[in-house]
Amino acid sequence: MKIRPIILCGGSGSRLWSNKKNFQAKQFIDFGNWTLLGKTLERTKKPIFDSPIISTNLKYLKQIKIHLKKYKIKKYKIVLEPVKKNTGPAILSAALIKDIPHNQSLLFLSADHLIEKENVFYAEIKKNKQHLTDKNIFIFGIKPTSPSSKYGYFTTKKNKKKIHQVLKFIEKPDQKKAKKIIKHRGYWNSGMFFLRKESIIYNFKKHQFRTYNNCLKAVAKSKYRKNTYYLNKPAFSKCSPKSFDYAVLEKTKEINAIKLDIPWSDLGSWEEICKMYNKNKKKYVKKKNIFYRPWGSYTNLFYGKNFLIKELYVKPKGILSLQKHFHRAEHWVVTQGTPKITLNKNHFIKKTNETIFIPLGAIHRIENTKKKPVKIIEAQVGSILKESDIIRYQDVYGRVN
Repeated sequence: MKIRPIILCGGSGSRLWSNKKNFQAKQFIDFGNWTLLGKTLERTKKPIFDSPIISTNLKYLKQIKIHLKKYKIKKYKIVLEPVKKNTGPAILSAALIKDIPHNQSLLFLSADHLIEKENVFYAEIKKNKQHLTDKNIFIFGIKPTSPSSKYGYFTTKKNKKKIHQVLKFIEKPDQKKAKKIIKHRGYWNSGMFFLRKESIIYNFKKHQFRTYNNCLKAVAKSKYRKNTYYLNKPAFSKCSPKSFDYAVLEKTKEINAIKLDIPWSDLGSWEEICKMYNKNKKKYVKKKNIFYRPWGSYTNLFYGKNFLIKELYVKPKGILSLQKHFHRAEHWVVTQGTPKITLNKNHFIKKTNETIFIPLGAIHRIENTKKKPVKIIEAQVGSILKESDIIRYQDVYGRVN
């Protein structure tokens, strides 16, 4: 029997945006004729997979159907949550629909992950399918590339069957603690899960019985039309708003890990998005988008909805004006050199791969005091992203407002 992919597509990704009233959910952001949801849907087209199921809410239904049409996915099911109740009830209700037969293996994917070296990902899924039981759960771990405090971690040990058993979860540690976890071979918890339908039922019955009953009723009383299940609101509203991690993973002992050493990101910050564009900038650089200034040049890599990605090139001894913006914040990632940064009354040196956040209205400047060029990938985020939104206080080239 093929593996059924279930895409969790109800998250907002609002932490990318300072204006919470006017933001675009991360999985739908156009990053250059592709979206994270589109990448995820493409992932489900592999021969090992059955037709996908998408768990979401009414707000995103139209955008999801546009994506399904664009990626030519004709066989699918959508499960609509009437209210947000976190990933626990979302996962359970999607697994309970009648389209999923007993004993089918389920792969829960986030709609907003960027995964490279996908052949390694698929090979590990196929290899570990034989180890699924009616009770156990496999989670996917990513080998850390840095001691990030943005992700949860877990540690493991190998059993006699050479399966990685999860020993401990660590929820978003500080950087100092993250370094220690990595030394003990800890992995990032990616938020992807692999298990049988029976395992979901067993674990929710055992650890979250009330939520199990309410989800069962919500599915049984749901309305179905045009490939979409509209879950019953009175029943679903009674579910506890718990994440799958908290509702089940922290309570069961039968958790194993598929450990992956592949490029992966949830693009959960503008810094991560900057790094992604820097890695693939050859695809975006065009001569007409390169603009020269006395201090060097900048290249517009991609103009999105309410954001602009640039690469700044600051020549040796180049100095940008001391400036601020009324309508945008900026996120910088240093990709070459050691620039001197002014941020309000503070002055500091940044090294390659380090990041800087410039809040809206903050006075700032970049200086290259060295003999080698400085390169910075910049994400501008705001309502006005034009050069006119620059108030200059000082400028060595005489360009003061």
